Amino acid sequence: MRFITDRKRAVGMGSAKSGTEHFWRVKIQSFALVLLMPLFVFTFGSKIGASYADITSYFSRPFPAIVAALTIVVGMVHFKDGVQVLIEDYIHGLAQKITIIIMICLSYAIAATGLFAIARLAL
Repeated sequence: MRFITDRKRAVGMGSAKSGTEHFWRVKIQSFALVLLMPLFVFTFGSKIGASYADITSYFSRPFPAIVAALTIVVGMVHFKDGVQVLIEDYIHGLAQKITIIIMICLSYAIAATGLFAIARLAL
């Protein structure tokens, strides 16, 4: 009979040591989005239905362009982290790795497209 405690059996089979970091990163992103989303709605929403010339002159100012860029970047990184957790929970094996890679590439492509659009409007 072996006298091994439950703790000894569990040693070496623990976490990947990144759960707390990921949790806090998502919480900080959430807080940033709580601040950025109203700013984005008020800056972008006031120009819905305006002409192209009005939009380009408005987004050529630094504040609306920076708010829109920060909202896109933080939103897509938050999306990437959230969907990655969902994929890790519900998809397993090779399909999990492929899906995570596709999702990361897609979210960075959306962020890059949004930043390019803002740069085109601002410059």
